[in-house]
Amino acid sequence: MSNLNGLINTIISDPAFPEDVAWKYRSFVANEVMLQEGEIGKSLFWVLEGNLRVSVHVSLEERRKVRPGICDLGPGDIFGEVCLYKSSIRTAYVTAVTDGNVLEIDEASLSNYLDEHPAQGYLFYKGLFEILILRLTNGNQRVESLLAWGLKVHDIERHLSAN
Repeated sequence: MSNLNGLINTIISDPAFPEDVAWKYRSFVANEVMLQEGEIGKSLFWVLEGNLRVSVHVSLEERRKVRPGICDLGPGDIFGEVCLYKSSIRTAYVTAVTDGNVLEIDEASLSNYLDEHPAQGYLFYKGLFEILILRLTNGNQRVESLLAWGLKVHDIERHLSAN
């Protein structure tokens, strides 16, 4: 991920990608909700300092809901990438665990910049693809673990044939 971090530093240093138009610094304090599941997103975030937790709502029963953490983010991590090429609905909550800072990057400005700088665009999306593959792999492993746990807890083995 360090390659993507270096590339983001290069992009924000470019006069063609001006601060306060294309990107801005944003501070946060512990327990602050940075993103809410279901809101419209128009930016990508890069964590500079501090720690954040990504969580989602899960309905256990008709009136019982929990919001488990699905991963933690720290310096160098990105989030909000689902909204990169068009504004879309945020798929999770992101809440600050500690105080810190992020860089908020406008999705339309970044898209235009990467279109105008195809070599950087290729490297950016290559780095983003690597992050998404890692997240997908980790998610698959969690699903497998939860499935195995659920099968064990509910004693499913006794219902399976010995074939």
